[in-house]
Amino acid sequence: MEQIFFWILAAGLLISAVTVVAVRNPVTNAVCLVSTLVFQAALFITLEATFLAAVQVIVYAGAVMVLFLFVIMLLDVRVEVLGKFSWPKIAGVGLVLVLALVGLPKLSSAFPFAGEVLHWGRAKVPGTAQDLGHLLFSAYGPLFLTTGVLLLVATVGVVVLCRRDTEA
Repeated sequence: MEQIFFWILAAGLLISAVTVVAVRNPVTNAVCLVSTLVFQAALFITLEATFLAAVQVIVYAGAVMVLFLFVIMLLDVRVEVLGKFSWPKIAGVGLVLVLALVGLPKLSSAFPFAGEVLHWGRAKVPGTAQDLGHLLFSAYGPLFLTTGVLLLVATVGVVVLCRRDTEA
């Protein structure tokens, strides 16, 4: 039964994540991202990581997405304004994606504990914030920092892709 539940959640997560990227309407993208985050929180619950699931829903699906929606509404981005895709930008994104798919597994395998399964809740009270902090900043510290760098690169990529070229 647990495997069926996992595969249903994984399929929902995958469908909503693809929809975030595929749809051109920014408001629809934000709403689909909220559903992606909720599916991810549900997967955390299947791992018995209730603290992570609660933080996922409260912080990301709640506060951060409300902020994103405010920014989208303030910018008043219309689909007509977005225009056509720029092929050089798409080629650059594709190149970065290929490099990430090739390089990230090699990079993560260089860190200790990379091949081990994340064991959640070995303490007396499993799933606490103290458990999470101890795991992230001891055994999985380098991978945690690598994820932060990856998110920074993704943010810079979004800014570059969404930049409007001004004609002088």
